[in-house]
Amino acid sequence: MSIVMTGGGTGGHLAIIRAVNEAIILRQTQEPLAEPVEVIYVGSTKGQDKQWFEKDTTFKEKYFFKTRGVVNQGTIGKIKSLYMMVKAMFYSIKILKKHQASVVFSVGGFSAAPMAFAAKLTGTPLVIHEQNAALGSLNKLLKPYATHFISSYLEESPIQAYPIKEVFFNNAHLRTKVDTIIFLGGSQGARAINTLALEMAPTLKEKGIKIIHQAGVNHIEEVKKAYISLDVKAEVFGFTTKLAEYMNESDFAIARSGASTLWELSASAIPTLYIPYPYAAKDHQYYNAQFLVEKNLAWMVREGEISIPKVLTLLEEDITKVSQGLMHIVEKNGSQKIADILKTL
Repeated sequence: MSIVMTGGGTGGHLAIIRAVNEAIILRQTQEPLAEPVEVIYVGSTKGQDKQWFEKDTTFKEKYFFKTRGVVNQGTIGKIKSLYMMVKAMFYSIKILKKHQASVVFSVGGFSAAPMAFAAKLTGTPLVIHEQNAALGSLNKLLKPYATHFISSYLEESPIQAYPIKEVFFNNAHLRTKVDTIIFLGGSQGARAINTLALEMAPTLKEKGIKIIHQAGVNHIEEVKKAYISLDVKAEVFGFTTKLAEYMNESDFAIARSGASTLWELSASAIPTLYIPYPYAAKDHQYYNAQFLVEKNLAWMVREGEISIPKVLTLLEEDITKVSQGLMHIVEKNGSQKIADILKTL
C-alpha cells in the first residue's frame, strides 16, 4: 500500500509535503498497520524539488521528471512544456501501478500536473492541498475531481488546519502592547520591508521598541551596517531555524503574506501588518492577507502605498482584540489531520 505525494517548485509547496510525510511516519510508529504505508514522492528537476528531497531517505522512492511550467512561455515554449508534461503523465500512470498507490496527495505547482492527471485517468483518489486564498491554476482545474480539497481559507474544506509546527501554537500568548517588532521579508529578504524597517528604526528606538529583522541572506551585512550607522541595536538574520523563538519574543509583525508565514504568525497570535509581494502569481499574497483583514484580524498595505506615519500610528492602537481573535483562526495539528484523511483512503 502506498501514498504518492506530488508537487512543489517552491518552499511553500514542499513544506506541506514534508510536514504531512513526517506526520504519516509518526502515526505509523504510534499505530503500526498490518500493511505498512510506503510514501512515494514525485516532483520535477526544475524548482527546489530535488534540493529538498533528493537525499531524503524517508520516502520509499523519489521520481523527478523533466517538466516545467506552461505560464510565461512563448508559443513554442508552451508546446514543449505540454509535451514534457504529457510524457511524464504516462510515466506517472506506470508509477501508480508499480507501487499500487491507494491515493495521490497533490500540493499543486507545475511539478504536480503529470501525477495529478494520472490519478484522474486511473481513478486513483486525489487529495489536493491549496496553500493560498487565490487558487493555483492546476488546483482550480482539478478541484471538481478531487476526493478531498483542503484549504484553510474555504469553509467547505474538510479541515481548517494548516500544516505548521506545533511550537507556534505552544508559543501563542496575548499581545497587549508593542515592546518588540519583527520585520519578516523571508529568507531571501524583501527590499521594501528592509527599507521600511531602517526608516522606522530611529523612531522605534525613541519609543523603546526592540527590533528583530529578517533581512534576507543576501542583505544581512548591508542592513547590519545601516543599523550601526543609525546607532540602533537590532537582531538581524537571514535564514534561521529559530523563527519560532523570534516570533515568541515579538508583539507585532510587518511581513510578506506567503501562506506559511501568515499562518505561523496567526498561530502565534501576533498582530501583523502585511505587505504582499506584488509579483506573486495571481497576486495570491494579497488575497492571503485579505482573508484576515476582512475578519479585522490584520492590516495590509500595498508596497507602493507604504506611509511611515500610518505604520507608526498602528503601533499605538489597541492590539489586544486582534491577538485574541488570532488564537481561534486556525486549527492545530494540520499535518496530522491531513495524514488521517490520507489514511482513510
